[in-house]
Amino acid sequence: MLAATLGAALAFGAPGALAGTAPVSPSGAPAPVAKAPANAKAAAPSSQSATWVAGTRAYLVITAPGDSSAVRSAIAANGGTVFSNYDAIGVIVAHSASSTFATTMRGVSGVQKVGATRTSDVPADAYNPALPANPAQSSTPAGEPVRADMSQIKADQAWAVTPGSASVKVGVLDTGVDDQHQDLAPNFNAADSVSCAYGKADARTGAWRDVDTHGTHVAGTIAAAKNGKGVVGVAPGVKISAVRVAEPGNSFFFAENTICGFVWAGDHGFKVTNNSYYTDPWQFNCPDNIDQAAIIEGVKRAQEYAESKGSLQIAAAGNENYDLAHKTTDTASPNDSTPVTRTITNACLDIPTELPGVVTVAANGSGTTKASFSNFGSGVIDVAAPGSDVYSTLPGGKYGTKSGTSMATPHVVGVAALIASANPGITPAQIRDKLATQANDIACPSDSRCTGTAANNSFFGEGQVDALKAVGSTPPSGKYFENPGDVAIGDNTTVESPITVSGVSGNAPATLKVGVDIKHTYIGDLKVDLVAPDGTVYTVHNRAGGGTDNIAQTYTVNASSEVANGTWKLRVNDNAGGDTGKIDAWNLTF
Repeated sequence: MLAATLGAALAFGAPGALAGTAPVSPSGAPAPVAKAPANAKAAAPSSQSATWVAGTRAYLVITAPGDSSAVRSAIAANGGTVFSNYDAIGVIVAHSASSTFATTMRGVSGVQKVGATRTSDVPADAYNPALPANPAQSSTPAGEPVRADMSQIKADQAWAVTPGSASVKVGVLDTGVDDQHQDLAPNFNAADSVSCAYGKADARTGAWRDVDTHGTHVAGTIAAAKNGKGVVGVAPGVKISAVRVAEPGNSFFFAENTICGFVWAGDHGFKVTNNSYYTDPWQFNCPDNIDQAAIIEGVKRAQEYAESKGSLQIAAAGNENYDLAHKTTDTASPNDSTPVTRTITNACLDIPTELPGVVTVAANGSGTTKASFSNFGSGVIDVAAPGSDVYSTLPGGKYGTKSGTSMATPHVVGVAALIASANPGITPAQIRDKLATQANDIACPSDSRCTGTAANNSFFGEGQVDALKAVGSTPPSGKYFENPGDVAIGDNTTVESPITVSGVSGNAPATLKVGVDIKHTYIGDLKVDLVAPDGTVYTVHNRAGGGTDNIAQTYTVNASSEVANGTWKLRVNDNAGGDTGKIDAWNLTF
């Protein structure tokens, strides 16, 4: 969630979803909202599809996961069109200009919930999206001094243990990312980047680019390259993918966009996602509202789907200095038309940050203080990180300073990526636990709103993240080798991925660690072997697991009879038809 300064105290364009109720100035006071940049406007009417008509609204139609063909047919028969659908989670994004569409669809057999996702019309740009600008790049002189925020969480010390693994993919769900930026290009993963604006994946080259500045800033904090210039991210060795969930012109993050982003994250192997926004147009979604109940259900299912595929979601707590554990009013919603003041309760959720399984991040100010703008709440905040005056990348090869829980969140995401790098095969739940146990306790200040103990309180949760503690305070005892290259696994085929080991004296250890990351939709088809340089075969997986997806596990192999140096191979044999996959990455630790 956004606040921005560049040089002087200049507030960038800041939509409500990024900033909460307002952008945050360096002092934490509300700043004026600037107009959206002209180059972010929707496509001109001449490029609009004939499908679009004035009054078109978007709806989530919720049904049982699986075949939704009958419900999709009912949508067409009742004045709607299917814009996109996600059968794996039972969510359909429908458009209709009919004022009776939602009411009619709620009576259709098999339909569980129907809800409008906005109080404004779907832009015509949804049917023929304009590509974001690809800005000219400025050059940066040599030098990348360690920033205060990095030393505060000991990221600079953690780099000596691991800068992060190129096999760890991090998704930046935001306004987009400038992939051409000199500090981001080395770690940018274009193959898994996309736009999810309007709720449908658009994988055209450049569709993922920034329609604001926010996403590029977030990306730099996570994984700006350690390349001798600019800045260094918390995890400068991991890969970042842009999933643009913001719409151009206003940078709103509607529910269908977030759903698309989470499903994409799950399907493309993102280990962690950064979510520095709330789902527009409602700052809080209340289950007793028929539309907002559908939004809660749809985004919740998408989050659960992503986590089931191995992806952990980390999200900003928000910038309203609001107690999320004692909700009373919402004055900022709906932000796509005319906000009204309404009474709310704790049942109303800030999405995605308050969904089960999502790590909620508060912002520290100077040192271990609470940032004046940061939301808080007992049992809501999980961890905290620096979020004030954070210097990072901006589109066009530039750099600047922003403040907000948006800026705190990528610090936590970077630490999570380092944890995943140091612990191949770790699950989202295990990363959540490790983030909590490795955080440094912060006692409550003299502020009656802060409740709890130093170990866990309403301002800082488990405390401020510590990258060095998260990855282990000493470098690994053995040498580490990795092959992050993809190798396709076809039906009834055998494939191999090599790693050349050098500089290790003597034989391999009796506890050789073999980290395996295989994406496959039926691991019971697979036999997986480690092949030593002399051809000796060590089987680590032999057709177990049935229809389970993916192998993400570290195996221990007694390879003490093998000379360490030479070419080792991971051999994967697919023994059946109907399911395929790939070796995503694998590694050896001696």
